[in-house]
Amino acid sequence: MHFISQELERYAAEHSENEPELLKKLDKETHQKILQPRMLSGHFQGRFLSILSKLVAPTNILEIGTYTGYATLCLAEGLKETGSLDTIDINEELIDFQRKYFDESNWGSQITQHLGSAIDIIPTLDKKYDLVFIDADKPNYCNYFELIIPKMNKGGIILSDNVLWSGKVLEEIKESDKSTIAIDSYNKLLKDDPRVETILLPIRDGLTVSRVL
Repeated sequence: MHFISQELERYAAEHSENEPELLKKLDKETHQKILQPRMLSGHFQGRFLSILSKLVAPTNILEIGTYTGYATLCLAEGLKETGSLDTIDINEELIDFQRKYFDESNWGSQITQHLGSAIDIIPTLDKKYDLVFIDADKPNYCNYFELIIPKMNKGGIILSDNVLWSGKVLEEIKESDKSTIAIDSYNKLLKDDPRVETILLPIRDGLTVSRVL
């Protein structure tokens, strides 16, 4: 679902920072070889992730849901030289694809891949995070939030993707539609939770920026 016209989306991308060549290559290979390439963050959202990360200048970043690593590399652009980025994904088949591009970037040595359930992995991470990006299975968004809040530094930023869920949040939600129910509940949680202040941006499929108080 397009919330603004494709022409306006194209105009916005054309008048934003250029997409780095490595990410163009990653985007192309993802579309050629990987299922569901629409899951890729892409040029416009990627540049937003990049500039926000540079503004935060994080020491530690956590990403929940790696896919082919496009957003990972965008977030890494803001890392401090001594910083680290932990990224979690459940798809073993994408590990080598991700690592190839991570190692071609300037941040390969700073990026650690974690394979498995984020619910199990997050409690084992002994770090405090300045920036977190949630872009994984929607029914667990609230669970991820509760797991990462204790690991956030004050003033840290939590980014949550797909929070408009192709506009389904505005429709009558069927009891069988677990993902839409979960996203709607998550949006309400972020709005009402006193531990964060939140703004929901209509970027692509909806992106929430929450600042930890």
